[in-house]
Amino acid sequence: MNLITNCLRNKSSSCALIPFITAGYPNINICIQALKVLDEKGADIIELGIPYSDALADGPIIQEASQVALQQGIYIEQVLYILKTVMPDITAPIIIFTYYNPILVRGVDKFISEISTAGAKGLIIPDLPLEEVDYIIELCDFYNIELILFIAPTSSESRIQLILSKSPGCIYLVSSYGVTGLRDNINLKIKHLVDIIKSKTSKLIMLGFGINTTNQVQQIMSWNIDGIVVGSAMITQMMGKFPQEKLDSLGRFCQQLKSCINIENTKK
Repeated sequence: MNLITNCLRNKSSSCALIPFITAGYPNINICIQALKVLDEKGADIIELGIPYSDALADGPIIQEASQVALQQGIYIEQVLYILKTVMPDITAPIIIFTYYNPILVRGVDKFISEISTAGAKGLIIPDLPLEEVDYIIELCDFYNIELILFIAPTSSESRIQLILSKSPGCIYLVSSYGVTGLRDNINLKIKHLVDIIKSKTSKLIMLGFGINTTNQVQQIMSWNIDGIVVGSAMITQMMGKFPQEKLDSLGRFCQQLKSCINIENTKK
């Protein structure tokens, strides 16, 4: 069951807002409250990243958040607790974002079963080898989890075609070269890549990495994108503030981005 794809297809606006935060940052209680705030302020889907010390795709902001979480003992067990605690109180489906090694250490079947039981609806593994995709998809299908595959700007046309053929539902398109983080501009070559992907498939596209301003959101809204992922900029809202200020700042920023999407939607 492709629950994330269904959510993207049935969203109220033409483009979904998908905030990303690191599980357990700055602590478990604030993380749980932050998930509720994002849901209240318009998030259509939420990505929850499992903190990991060797996250090759993560930029300095997410790395710092992961380090803070890891220092507090936030691992898979605590992430499952966060999921189970928050799921009864939110409507936005949660996608788990994690690297392959923690899944292998936990046990692939066990991990996917556990996140499903805890309430997650999607799974992103940025370093998942294509050779392992079929097996992971089979398990995810069994446990009603949608596996979301990555396409990068560096992907060859043959690799893109292979990913599209294997993908069970929506696609995560990386909007820039390198790791996550705040960027002043969006790579305009991505618009061409979006057009290529859309010409090859009817599958929906989530765009992430480096998106952090309303101007960038406005630009992307014209690209026929189905969902916009905002990560580092969300986490930045919770840095260097008192607890309630972290939540207030996060909520305002989420609402600002959602309002921008809604305004752009009315222009179409």
